[in-house]
Amino acid sequence: MAETVVSRVERGRLAQHGGDLAAARNLFPGAPLPWIDLSTGINPRPYPIGTITPDGVARLPGLDALAGLEAAAAEAYGARDVAQVVAAPGTQALIQWLPRLLRPARRVGILGFTYGEHQRAWGAAGAEVVTVEDVDALATVDVAVVVNPNNPDGRLVAPEQLRRLAATLSARGGLLVVDEAFMDVIQPGMSLIPTLPDLGALVLRSFGKTYGLGGLRLGFAVASDDLARQIRTALGPWAVSGPAIEVGTRALCDTAWLTGETLHLSRASRRLDDLLASAGCDIVGGTPLFRLARSPDAPSIFEHLARRGILCRPFAHRPDWLRFGLCDGEAAWTRLSDALMKR
Repeated sequence: MAETVVSRVERGRLAQHGGDLAAARNLFPGAPLPWIDLSTGINPRPYPIGTITPDGVARLPGLDALAGLEAAAAEAYGARDVAQVVAAPGTQALIQWLPRLLRPARRVGILGFTYGEHQRAWGAAGAEVVTVEDVDALATVDVAVVVNPNNPDGRLVAPEQLRRLAATLSARGGLLVVDEAFMDVIQPGMSLIPTLPDLGALVLRSFGKTYGLGGLRLGFAVASDDLARQIRTALGPWAVSGPAIEVGTRALCDTAWLTGETLHLSRASRRLDDLLASAGCDIVGGTPLFRLARSPDAPSIFEHLARRGILCRPFAHRPDWLRFGLCDGEAAWTRLSDALMKR
C-alpha cells in the first residue's frame, strides 16, 4: 500500500478533531501498541485529582460547592467579580449555547484560520459566518470571535486591541467572544479577563487542556453580570458534575502545580521544536501545549507516523500543516524521535 493512500479520502475524520484514536486504529490496524496520541492540545500529564468524596458522586451538586468553584476560577483568571464567572460542562457546551443566546446575530466574523467548532455552531444557527485575517475587519459584524492564543498557530492578539474592538462592537449592539482555551500557560497579562469591558465582551476558558483532564468536561464563561446571568439560566441547575466541581476547585487553587507545570510544558515544547526541525519541518507556531509544523511532505509524514502508532493532527484545508501535542515520558519521546529520523 502506498504511503499516502489514506490522504484526502479517509484522513478527513482525523482532520476534524484531535483525539480520535478509534478512527486511527481502524485506518492503521497494523500500528504497534500502545498508540501515542499527539493529536490534541491536552496536557499529557494530568493534574493529580486525588480523592473524590462519595457525596461528590452520589448527591446533586450543591450551590455552595458550585459557588466555591466559580470563586476559585475568578481568582485564578483575575476576574474582578465572581458574579461574572459561570461554570459549564466544558467550553464546547458554551460554544453550542451562544448562538441561541445571542440572537439575532445575522453576521458573525471569526479571526481565522482557527478552531472549527465556532464556525459550525454559528452556521448551524443560521448566521452568515465570515472568516477574516485582520482583527480590524471584525468591527462591522454582529458577533466577533477571536481564539486567543489561536489554535493551531498560537497567534496572540493584545488585550488592548481586543478592548477597542469590544467597544466598537458594543456601540453597535454587538459582542466580542474571546476563546482563551490555551491561555493558562501563556505569559501573564495577555488575558482579557482582568480588564474585561463592562459591555461588549465575553471570554471562554477551558479547564481540561492545561490540567490534562479533558474527560472531566469543565469550562467557564466570563462576562458582564447580565450576560453571565443569561448563560447561567440557559445552562440550568446541576450543569456541572460533582466530581468536576471538586477536582476543578482543588486544581484552580493549586498555583504551585500550575507554575511548575508551565515550566515543564515550555521545556517540552522546545524539545518538540528541535525534533520537528531536525526532521525537516518548519515550526509555524503554537503554544506550550502544542506545536504547528509545516512541510510539503506533511501527508506522508502523517501516515509514516500513524503506521508506527503515533497520531498527530492533519488539516484538510492546509495539507502542508501538522499539529503535534507533547509526549508523556521518555519512552514516547524516543518512539517519536526514532520515527521522525527514520523516514
